[in-house]
Amino acid sequence: MQIQYYGELKLFIDGEWIGADGRVTEDVINPATGEPIAALPHATAEDLDRAVAAASRAFRTWRTTTAYDRAKIIRKAADILRERAAELGRRMTLDQGKPLSESIPEIHISADILDWTADEGRRTYGRVIPSRLPGARWFVTREPVGPVAGFTPWNFPGVIPARKISAALATGCTMVIKPSEETPSTVLEIARALQDAGLPNGVLNVVHGKPAEVSEHLIASDGIRKITFTGSTNVGKQLAVLAAQAGVKRATMELGGHAPVLIFEDADIDHAIRVMVHAKYRNAGQVCISPTRFYVHDSVHDKFVDGFAKAAAALKVGDGLDPENQMGPLANNRRVPAMERMVADAVSRGARIATGGERGSNRGYFFQPTVLADVPQDAIIMNEEPFGPVAVTARFSTFEEAIEQANRLPYGLASYAFTQSAKTATMVSDAIEAGMVGINNNAISMTETPFGGVKQSGYGSEGGSEGMEAYLVTKFTSQS
Repeated sequence: MQIQYYGELKLFIDGEWIGADGRVTEDVINPATGEPIAALPHATAEDLDRAVAAASRAFRTWRTTTAYDRAKIIRKAADILRERAAELGRRMTLDQGKPLSESIPEIHISADILDWTADEGRRTYGRVIPSRLPGARWFVTREPVGPVAGFTPWNFPGVIPARKISAALATGCTMVIKPSEETPSTVLEIARALQDAGLPNGVLNVVHGKPAEVSEHLIASDGIRKITFTGSTNVGKQLAVLAAQAGVKRATMELGGHAPVLIFEDADIDHAIRVMVHAKYRNAGQVCISPTRFYVHDSVHDKFVDGFAKAAAALKVGDGLDPENQMGPLANNRRVPAMERMVADAVSRGARIATGGERGSNRGYFFQPTVLADVPQDAIIMNEEPFGPVAVTARFSTFEEAIEQANRLPYGLASYAFTQSAKTATMVSDAIEAGMVGINNNAISMTETPFGGVKQSGYGSEGGSEGMEAYLVTKFTSQS
């Protein structure tokens, strides 16, 4: 009964929906209950080869389809997603765990991404260069790179694939995408919306399977020209090596972070608490740009911790299908022991639990919204991204000390700061090592803005006009 409630899962290859017959399957788990809700078929090697062949064949005609006509299909798919948002959001909550108040808006945001990127595909302009040769024309054009292999994680099963799919399709590329096996429903429904909008067969293909086996197979395929990956730094390094070995294939890597938050002496503390509590516990902290390392000026540290802990403790935690709940479970059974390990380590080194710190329920994968105060630098959680609902604080006295701590780790995805001084804000923006900086707000991930990091947080951008670059090659022509 539960499987029918969630929906049947399939592969989508060359316009065909392929079920589990004759294929290995794995259970998709509802993280709020720990119970299986569907069986997901794994692609065979033949399935993967067929998907690449379909993408390669479709590329020959899709690349010559006008940007205007490509945009019409993608925008129609966006409208279809909006019409189906309530049901698709419910399915996302079932396999990912986030509350309906987050999952349904994520479907709408995914539709917005398709809309915006569809139109941006019509603006991949070239240029004419004044020639130094009499009678010659020098011009630059932008062309699609070719079939793309995309790999997406479980934390944002709508937004992250929507960025990759829309940018690839809008620029004239085709794609084989492997979403997380833990949260497969949303990508399949994006593919269904595109098919219903008139997308030609083979332009988009969706496959599932063991991540290492699928990624190795796809990246090594001669038909794949580019890869795009969102996930951990360790896995990203492995895929970057595979891409280089397979023919120096272009890669976009959106990898891990460990976002610092600098709370200066002159900050509006109440505003900082309101903004950061929402940002920290959104999706149970399972966000690559989630604020985690709070460096707070010594003069306001205790006030900030008391207010932040009180707000965190007031959050209503439970099954995301209950519209009253503000935070759902962690997405899988690996995350709860990871939280327990990091909290225990920090406490053993002298940190204080201001709130939370324990499992939230014996059923499902719940963990309490947690605040750890005065966490020493050598604690595991100060050096490894927790990817869960745990915020940690430490004190600083000078601007230089705050920046040194913020930039100390090899990650540079997102950073935040709160200050009422324009001078301090400018100094932070200049000094911080991150691809995205939010000063007095957390509005750093929008459809029309670039999303990406520096250092070991990856390379390349998604979103904004910059997000189109990775799917285009530059061609210079000298004609006389």
